[in-house]
Amino acid sequence: MAGRTKKAQISVYLESDIMDMLAHYAAQRDQSMSLIAQAAIASFLSPDSAERQEAALARRLGQIDRRLARLERDLGISTEAFATFIRFWLATTPALPEPAAQAARAKLSERYAAYTTALGRRLAKGPQLRQEIVEDVSQLEGDGGRRS
Repeated sequence: MAGRTKKAQISVYLESDIMDMLAHYAAQRDQSMSLIAQAAIASFLSPDSAERQEAALARRLGQIDRRLARLERDLGISTEAFATFIRFWLATTPALPEPAAQAARAKLSERYAAYTTALGRRLAKGPQLRQEIVEDVSQLEGDGGRRS
């Protein structure tokens, strides 16, 4: 066994929960606790550990930034869809004469309850508007711009 150097021995005092975690981790990996501790110490003392941590943080911040961009896009789609609906509704719905308007107001709570129930079911299980838009655009592009 030429070229093998003798390792130095140290005594380290660990809290019992840290020792349990070390033993569990070593058993899972089928490695000695000494080898796991050596690797952990080497990683902690390596000059590039700060750079690795910074790179990991940069990756995580990049993921968060992309998620925020998607949320901003989805909110924009929702706002535009709602505004388009309101404009269309206001442009196409004539004002009701007063007796009909009173009857409509009387049905308001029943219709609103049905609307919120339907919205709740859609949010719980149905495809979301942003998914439908992507699917519609893909179908239009696949059909050469024709609607079926």
